[in-house]
Amino acid sequence: MSTSASPSGPTPAEPHGDIAVGTVTDRLVEANKRYAADFTDPGMDARPVLRVAVVACMDARLDLHEALGLELGDCHTIRNAGGVVTDDVIRSLTISQRALGTRSVALIHHTTCGLESLTEEFRHDLEMEVGQRPAWAVESFRDVDQDVRQSIRRVQTSPFLLHTDDVRGFVFDVKTGLLREVAPA
Repeated sequence: MSTSASPSGPTPAEPHGDIAVGTVTDRLVEANKRYAADFTDPGMDARPVLRVAVVACMDARLDLHEALGLELGDCHTIRNAGGVVTDDVIRSLTISQRALGTRSVALIHHTTCGLESLTEEFRHDLEMEVGQRPAWAVESFRDVDQDVRQSIRRVQTSPFLLHTDDVRGFVFDVKTGLLREVAPA
């Protein structure tokens, strides 16, 4: 199994609106130029207004700000494959709490997550392909509720986090857009 998304090079961009450029990244840079032309500094502090950090999957179907009614500056958003709580998520949450004042943590997994179809064998496949085994775990799972509970436990038991009394976990349904809360173990 090849683990490369695009072995032949950059992915060409499809025409999007009035933009027809070479790569997706070129399209993003052009979009930023249009954004910056009308940009005004909102004068915000880096501290989130709602004092909450949201940890979620990187899945492109999740529009967290829209789904949660959030505005720019309301929260810290930490995303990774699966929305799982890893050492790097704990690092980000620790900085979010200790340096920037967040007190609440919302953990959001979702239905039909790609990590449900992967296994730790993915690491072996990478090692065979590139000649080096990744130091990180895939963190795949079969039961999304159980993985949310594990993430809650990892946050609640971290010695680095000051605020673990308001940690809640959810599963976002990609078909309905609704959150379902998962009770901790």
